Amino acid sequence: MLEPGTKAPDFDLPDQTGERIRLADLAGKWVAMWWYPKASTPG
Repeated sequence: MLEPGTKAPDFDLPDQTGERIRLADLAGKWVAMWWYPKASTPG
């Protein structure tokens, strides 16, 4: 768990089209991310 104000570590995830996006590639831009941790899972 990161503390509030901690810089996010670099990572990559697929976007809505399946293309891999690295956080570092978005440096200097506003970024909004959200997760659905329990979406499509039991519980």
